[in-house]
Amino acid sequence: MNTREPKTVLITGASTGIGLEFAKIFAQNGYDLVLVARTKSKLEALAQELSAAKGIKTWVFAYDLSLPESATLLFEACQSANLTIDYLVNNAGFGDYGAFHESQWQKQADMIQLNIQTLTHLTHLFLPQMISNRKGKILNVASIAAFQPGPYMSVYFATKAYVLSFSEALAAELEGTGVTITALCPGPTESEFFKNAEAQDSNLVKGKKLPTAKEVAQYGYERLQAGDAVAIHGAVNFILANTSRFVPRSLVTKISKIVMKK
Repeated sequence: MNTREPKTVLITGASTGIGLEFAKIFAQNGYDLVLVARTKSKLEALAQELSAAKGIKTWVFAYDLSLPESATLLFEACQSANLTIDYLVNNAGFGDYGAFHESQWQKQADMIQLNIQTLTHLTHLFLPQMISNRKGKILNVASIAAFQPGPYMSVYFATKAYVLSFSEALAAELEGTGVTITALCPGPTESEFFKNAEAQDSNLVKGKKLPTAKEVAQYGYERLQAGDAVAIHGAVNFILANTSRFVPRSLVTKISKIVMKK
């Protein structure tokens, strides 16, 4: 068990995938956990498991973060519990696959609300206390999708481009404050994401061996601790993300369209 001063981390989307693995890694390193997701029963089971195994404190808040008022309600719940959030992990998010004009508008609106507005609002709510305390860290889960347009997942790719740009700008603003912001940019990852997005048959993932959510979360944890502004998981992803900057965007989009097709 890590014997350093206890700290509290709030993790959104903590019940599955990368968020779940983040919870396990932070618990292993002695952090108290504030676990947030829609399904209370999953969160409570995870909280009980980790508190018993690691001797940490846990709090569970079940909110649908795709609702506009959810960030404020979560922040107020933390205040009511007298919680000081030292680390914020904005992990919750989802995607959708298919031609934009054939998509359900409400799903696109919920995606923008969760991936962009809730993430931004939570950052705005919790950041002032971190700055006041002159310490704190925020990790925003972006994606290598942030580096190019994504036909057939156009809104999702655009939301992740926002997360990357927003995080890089804040990282520059916060220099010298004691607070750091990290944008984690994983590639396709072994999780429920592509199944939920109905994109499991796209050329991007079909038949490919993907890194595990645990591997991505461990990398994200290490880069967060190091204070990196941008953390791209995987050497191939790093090369692809950076070479796209030197290729005409029209060509990048054409290649992306081929990769994203079923």
